[in-house]
Amino acid sequence: MLATLTIHLHLPLCTSLKEKRGRIKPLISRLRREFNVSVAEMDLQDKWTESVIACAMVNSDAVTLRQSLQTVAKWVESNWTDGDVWDTKIEIA
Repeated sequence: MLATLTIHLHLPLCTSLKEKRGRIKPLISRLRREFNVSVAEMDLQDKWTESVIACAMVNSDAVTLRQSLQTVAKWVESNWTDGDVWDTKIEIA
């Protein structure tokens, strides 16, 4: 099974795409390292103050996938200080 977590981020203090990249790239690297998920910026690449990143995991157990991605979402909401989490969505296929 494949599960994805989509996170819509708001970066209110960014004034350029370069600054936005400087705030998003460390988050993506940390998620890869800490949670062993595949992560990429998926949408709103041209907006300074918003970003959509997606995390993906593969496992044979849907419950494990959902719990793992819920842990990732909670970590981002609690620990990422460069902006706000506007929305999260988990999908399992």
